[in-house]
Amino acid sequence: MQTSRERLLAALKHQEPDRVPLDLASTQVTGISLTAYNNLCEHIGFVDEQPHICDAIQHICLPHDELLQRFGVDTRGLWPRMNHTDFVDEDAGGYLSHVDEWGFAYRIKKDGGLWYDLYASPLEHKTLSKSLIENYPWPHGGDKGRIDDLRRQALAFREQGYAVVLKSICAGLFEMMIRLRGMQNAMMDLLADPVHAGLLLDKILQHKIDYWDMALSELGDVVDVIAEGDDFGTQTSQLISIDTFRQIIKPRQAGLIRFMRQKAPNAFVFFHSCGNVRDFLPDFIDMGVDIINPVHITATGMAPGQLKKDFGKDIIFWGGGVDAQETLPHGTPQQVSDEVKRHLDIFAPGGGYVFNTIHNIQADVPPENIVAMYETLSKYGTY
Repeated sequence: MQTSRERLLAALKHQEPDRVPLDLASTQVTGISLTAYNNLCEHIGFVDEQPHICDAIQHICLPHDELLQRFGVDTRGLWPRMNHTDFVDEDAGGYLSHVDEWGFAYRIKKDGGLWYDLYASPLEHKTLSKSLIENYPWPHGGDKGRIDDLRRQALAFREQGYAVVLKSICAGLFEMMIRLRGMQNAMMDLLADPVHAGLLLDKILQHKIDYWDMALSELGDVVDVIAEGDDFGTQTSQLISIDTFRQIIKPRQAGLIRFMRQKAPNAFVFFHSCGNVRDFLPDFIDMGVDIINPVHITATGMAPGQLKKDFGKDIIFWGGGVDAQETLPHGTPQQVSDEVKRHLDIFAPGGGYVFNTIHNIQADVPPENIVAMYETLSKYGTY
């Protein structure tokens, strides 16, 4: 039997390992909400008295290692300190709120809130200019304190036979632009003011380069997967045109991936992009992306069989195991099992597949369905 790391690396090399590798919670987009996790623990009789919140904004947690072992999870993630982990809330009436290192204002309802909402963007009501962009108090991506203790963790994971995943320091270039400017302004900037939009993107890009330079100088030899991303898809189409992407976003994203590869030549590049991104996949591959996530197969144009046929030789599918919008929260355990089997039949042959849900497991997912998903994978995910 292969070790977890051997299993994952075989799949990433488009080989068939002994079974389909499984990821849970190695990144902020492949995890489980605290509520769903607590319900799962109660359902299976597992005690985790102090669940570790690894992304407080999304309220997702890092499951106890004994539970990860119980379900056969092959990955272990490294979590740098960032704006989703390092903040202090203030009381704001019915909310808890804070302003993070980027100047983003977040809040969550005290009663029943499941995640934080971004309710104010720092550059939303300002006119873009070179001086505004240059004089903004940008956070320091290269702060070594962000990766305190991560090398020790990575070496321990390697010793235990797990594959090691290192996530990025922030969301994607386009996503961070939206958070700085607000959605409406960001979309208009790309078309009406591409020069200043480019300067803004360059500042975000530099933050990322500073982080990856620092992090991979320390960790590049002990990580197997390095994770970036940017959301371009909606449920039915794309947020921006392919031409706008190619003119403004792609050159910068491609440069970032080249830099990451130079720093960690043996690692595989994981790229997260939700929704219908089928038309973008050839460009992602051209940028140097090895892995696409979350494989949003319920979005228009993202039929799993066609994706595997058209792109299965050129990219690894990491996700797409079961729909986390409808089937997993609202289906029966049998429906979950049936969907998992269908997707295994499509994605698993020939390798190039890592099982995960389509994005994080949300709070409303019944624990019975989570168990059905993993039991089906265990039963039918062998080669």
